[in-house]
Amino acid sequence: MAKTITAIPATKTTQSSSSKAPSMVRRVAAYARVSTDMEEQAQSYRAQIDYYTKLINSRATWQFAGMYSDEGISGTSTTKRVGFQNMIRDALEGKIDLIITKSVSRFARNTVDSLTTVRRLKDAGVEVWFEKENIFTFDSKGELLITIMSSLAQEESRSISENVTWGHRKRFADGKVLVPYSSLLGYKKGKDGNLAIDPEQAKVVRRIYAQFLSGDSPAQIAQDLTRDKIPTPRGKQIWRPHTIRSILTNEKYKGDALLQKTYTADFLTKTIKPNNGQVAQYYVHANHEAIIESDVWEIVQAKLAYHAKDATSYKHPFCGRVICGQCGSAYGRKVWHSGTKYQKHIWRCCAKYEKNTRCNTPHVSEEDIQEAFTQAVTSRYATTKGVRSSLDLIEKKLLAIDELKTRQQKSQVNLEQVQARLSQLITLATHHAISAGEYDQQYHQLESERAEQEKRYQELGAEIARAEEKIAAAKNIARYLENQGVLEYSDTAWLTLVEHATIHTDGTVTITFKDEH
Repeated sequence: MAKTITAIPATKTTQSSSSKAPSMVRRVAAYARVSTDMEEQAQSYRAQIDYYTKLINSRATWQFAGMYSDEGISGTSTTKRVGFQNMIRDALEGKIDLIITKSVSRFARNTVDSLTTVRRLKDAGVEVWFEKENIFTFDSKGELLITIMSSLAQEESRSISENVTWGHRKRFADGKVLVPYSSLLGYKKGKDGNLAIDPEQAKVVRRIYAQFLSGDSPAQIAQDLTRDKIPTPRGKQIWRPHTIRSILTNEKYKGDALLQKTYTADFLTKTIKPNNGQVAQYYVHANHEAIIESDVWEIVQAKLAYHAKDATSYKHPFCGRVICGQCGSAYGRKVWHSGTKYQKHIWRCCAKYEKNTRCNTPHVSEEDIQEAFTQAVTSRYATTKGVRSSLDLIEKKLLAIDELKTRQQKSQVNLEQVQARLSQLITLATHHAISAGEYDQQYHQLESERAEQEKRYQELGAEIARAEEKIAAAKNIARYLENQGVLEYSDTAWLTLVEHATIHTDGTVTITFKDEH
């Protein structure tokens, strides 16, 4: 049987908006967006709404289906545009046949968002007209043109983002501080554009620091502020411990400013991440008037670091700093007569009742330790000799550091020489210019020298770090003593001055200060 072909005529047509029959009435909506809330952009926003409302109503074949808009929102992602999302929802529900927008860049600056949305609308029978480019998405070339135009818009957005980022980083490099005043307790914007102290809020900041230094934890401070109905930096009623910690660690309260603490990881999603070395940071000293004295702020950081070793609780200042003179173990805090009027806290060697130790050192009360501290600090620092000793320590350590750095540089040269000899040996072996046995012997000898030199280099680095730590402690002590009127016990004085206290078998207490080494 011969093959025959029968043509079946089309009964429906696929048309673009430009060829729609005049009698077909289409429900048309418009979308307008401006990317910032500046006054000139706001005027553009209102102009777009007025223009598209008149345009739709002027066409006999178009029926006005609504005006959708977003003001002051970036176009890089569509997820945060409420007006845009409402329009797409209505279109997919069959309430809109045609969407008009000024250009591809007004619709979306993200290629993926743009194409995904257009295809969803196309599958639902909804067309989009990009007026500036004169693109109708039902046209055969529409999707190709949209892809090209969206990619260009995305690259434009990338360029804008990079320019903005460069501008911010240039301001950071110039020491210009950008401050979120709405979330910074204690400061307001001054007449010169820099930070100025807000007297009432500054009282709250000082209270937080004072409570922490007196032994209160961030959780307790937060509870107290909430109880006293003091508003948070953002004006809320409930304080959280992390807010207190943020205030306690913010260098702006001592008059300095660390710039670029965060960075934008993705220009499309606007994802902001903590800056842990990914981009440069800048530290501005004495940028503005301080609310908290520098030495007090440093003491708080030391106390925070000390307590961070045990994240579950905030330990007593004596923890880890009172040791047994017989076995070297730490003293621990114990409660006697708990829950009664005779309740008291004592400190006792933690290894006192271990079989292999059985220390003879006695327990001591907190008052005993505090009294020993007061006597020792008065004896050592009551005259200018105490401050002088701290300054002498700084001078000695500086000289020691210079010597250590010279030795470390020599060690580094020796290390590089050994590594060069190792490389030469390996090169000889690859050209068969040395026997396997001789290679093994020389390699092991050189590797041993390299390991020894590297160990020495690391040891010198550790010595330098310890010396620098002692200098920082001595400077902190000198600052504290210069500003301290009466030498008596306080947690702040203890944490600033004391290395450790030793309890001897006869019950005497010896205080070792940080600037004695």
